[in-house]
Amino acid sequence: MRRIGVITSLTLVLLVACATATPTTPSTVTTTFSTPTTSDDAEFTRQREWMVIETIERRGITSERVLQAMRDVPRHLFVPEDRRSRAYGDYPLPIGYGQTISQPYIVALMTDLLELKEGAKVLEIGTGSGYQAAILAAIPGIEVYTIEIVPELAESARERLESQGYPNLHCKQGDGYYGWTEHGPFDAIIVTAAPDHIPQPLVEQLADSGRMVVPIGPPGGYQTLWKFVKGADGELQTFNMGGVAFVPFTGPGTTEHGGSGGREWPSP
Repeated sequence: MRRIGVITSLTLVLLVACATATPTTPSTVTTTFSTPTTSDDAEFTRQREWMVIETIERRGITSERVLQAMRDVPRHLFVPEDRRSRAYGDYPLPIGYGQTISQPYIVALMTDLLELKEGAKVLEIGTGSGYQAAILAAIPGIEVYTIEIVPELAESARERLESQGYPNLHCKQGDGYYGWTEHGPFDAIIVTAAPDHIPQPLVEQLADSGRMVVPIGPPGGYQTLWKFVKGADGELQTFNMGGVAFVPFTGPGTTEHGGSGGREWPSP
């Protein structure tokens, strides 16, 4: 097992929840998404601008590319109709199957940490409603590959993203633990659920100088958000970005390998 690099800590505590867990009773869940009216659009645009200024920009996100993507993507189209009035609040919302859409700030923060440059190829693990994937795809010059383990969420997200016209976005239903080998290596990888270790297949699919942002820690409690930068020698430099609370990373891959199937996660 390779050595984990130096840890840099930042005093940042985040409360988030994101999707990539296997559903326990998917047949009992019904989630309705619909298209808002033109009059609604103007109000949602106003709310989205408020969201960017008050809950993202004022909390330290300065990348114009990230801020513009947060302005451009209509978050209300990625939440169920009965929760649409709360779409621009800075908190996660349920999207069915025991999953959530992450709070806007954590989406912006994780996107910012990837340090995306034009021409970058990004892998997202945990499509959920498709919102994070849409934010990534809204950044000019970025090619996005996203994987969702829950079949129903994968299909609905694919249809939603296709309807909004993202030619640079590719969706797949499957176990994100193993990544998407045929399209690697990736310049950046973002994981929106918490494994208890770093999945080795994702490390192998990360390009030299690539960045991975992933919450790591035990299920059922708080985890740590880590940013990893891969050196030419395969070593990972690590940056501790603070405490978070994500749903567990589940599926056959993480069950099979457990805490010994990848690199050990560093202590906070």
